[in-house]
Parts: sequence; structure tokens; C-alpha cells
Amino acid sequence: VHVMHGKPEAIHLNHVRFAWPQMPMEFDLRVAANSITIVTGPSGSGKSTLLNLIAGFEAPSDGTIQICGKDCTEVPIAGRPVSILFQEHNLFAHLTVEANAGFGIAPRRMVSVDERQRVRDALASVGLAGKETRMPHQLSGGERQRAAFARVLLEDRPVLLLDEPFASLGPSLRLEMMQLLAHMQKSRPRTILAVTHHPQEWRDGADAFVFVHEGRILATGAIADIDNPALPDNVRKYLGARQ
Repeated sequence: VHVMHGKPEAIHLNHVRFAWPQMPMEFDLRVAANSITIVTGPSGSGKSTLLNLIAGFEAPSDGTIQICGKDCTEVPIAGRPVSILFQEHNLFAHLTVEANAGFGIAPRRMVSVDERQRVRDALASVGLAGKETRMPHQLSGGERQRAAFARVLLEDRPVLLLDEPFASLGPSLRLEMMQLLAHMQKSRPRTILAVTHHPQEWRDGADAFVFVHEGRILATGAIADIDNPALPDNVRKYLGARQ
């Protein structure tokens, strides 16, 4: 399965099998560098497992995982050129917004003076300037997710995996976060793989889609291909294809 469109390859899953007893999975996938690709499909189809295999949270029983040209199949999580943002923002409740974001640069030590400015710049880029000293409980849900977003931006890795990070937000906030993502891509492009149950909301922001069903990739294409009448009816319906 190719999601390339003339760009170099950033992610390549080659016959990657995951032996989940209820539903054995197998993924073949190539993702273009510096593209935004959405991963969609019914609940329980294997979307999050696909991301977890790339990130290293799950290990395949067979196949290879290449990231940025390197075989990462057996590389531990910390050694992969990947950041991941989950639906839950996972901020430390006892630390300020600035300290939480700083983990993106220095997870095991205090940030330096120069690094602190980088943290503040990242927080400003996600709309949290002036809120650096607040605690997570003093922020709205959208603001907490922005703080977590700033942290993964500071990790500055070439691949960013998003596992429904905007799902708990309302439609206008989801749109705001996607606009932020698009802006970020212009200033510092990354390869982004985003799990979503709202594929139609990504029509203007994504480059490609991957449709996962029962542990397999059933369809892929450019985001404009969502409306392709050649796609299976169940895929077109789920993607919100225009009739």
C-alpha cells in the first residue's frame, strides 16, 4: 500500500503482523515524508495498534518497520525518531505548563536558560503565551492539549503520531488545532500520521488517508480520493464521500 505521491518515504511497514488473539493484524504501508496522513476506520479496527507498532509500544510477530530509512523493528521506543500525542494529554498535574512542555527537550533534567526560551517560544506558538506558570488544572481541556502539543513539538522528531488527540474537543476547537497543525507544517514540516473518527474534517489539511478495517488496510489514497466512486461503498460512506 503506497501513500507516496512522488515524495520520499518516511515510514515503511513491510508485512508487519501483530498476533492479537481476537483479531490477527497485518499491515503493509508506505507513507511519504513530510505529509499529513489520516488513519481512519471503525472502532476496534486496529488504528491505534498501527500507531503503537510504529512508535514501539507494541512489537510485531513478523515483518519489518522502517522509519526515516532505518530498520526500527527492534529499536526501543526512546531510540525511534518518533513523537506521539494521545487523546489524553498526559500532563504532570504537579508541574507548571512550562515545566510540562520542557520535558520535550530535557525529560531527565532542568532546562537551561537558552532552552527555557525555546520552551516559551513553543508555548507561544500554540497560543499559551502568558500561561507558562499555570498548573494543568487551571487550564481548559483545549489548553491542556495545546501544552501537550508544545511538548511534542519541542521533541523535534521527524515523525509525529497523533492518536485522536482532538477527539475530546468540540468541533471549533478541533478545527483550531488542525489549523495550528497546518501552520506548523509550513514552518517545520514533519511526517504526521493522525488517527481520527472525523475524516471529513481533515479534507483541507491532510494529504492522504489510510482506511483500516479488521486489522488490515482496506484502502489508501490522496485526500481528494475520498470521493472516488471506485472505493468500496462502506469505505466511501465512512469517509463521508460526497454523493
